[in-house]
Amino acid sequence: MAVWPPAEVLDRVEALERPEVAGLRWTDRRQWHVTLRFLGRADVDAARRALAEVTLGGPVPVEAVLGPEVGRFGHRVLHVPVSGLEGLARAVVAATAGVGEPPEDRPFAGHLTLGRVARGAGVDLRNLTGQAITGRWPPTEVDLVESRLSSEGASYQVVERFHPHVLGAGP
Repeated sequence: MAVWPPAEVLDRVEALERPEVAGLRWTDRRQWHVTLRFLGRADVDAARRALAEVTLGGPVPVEAVLGPEVGRFGHRVLHVPVSGLEGLARAVVAATAGVGEPPEDRPFAGHLTLGRVARGAGVDLRNLTGQAITGRWPPTEVDLVESRLSSEGASYQVVERFHPHVLGAGP
């Protein structure tokens, strides 16, 4: 399940410096989304039914907040943090607990992945962090997404969209 930023936010991410670095594969705007929950191999119909039940318990405004700067997860992932979606992620995890792989046992860390280091490449991501970036947007949908891996990286296909009532904004 994922939330996709609008074009104006993607434009800001795309404007970040992305120097050529051996062993680092940059992602592009077709891949930039915030994963609320990874299901792995899952029954699509069961996931659809579960997502149709997602609720935040009333009209709670949800706003995604990008930034404030490029960071990293360990030695292999360069990312832009996205906050403000924690409650939505909890609601999605609760609704889909019995679907697919068990939910990860770690706190939600919303982000857009900018790049990944190939195993064993030894790229030091520290000098690529710290670029300032900010933005905000009210998510208008939660998408059930199928990912496909290839040698060029992942591609994503939206299976179904769940609209504002999912986010507590009303029908």
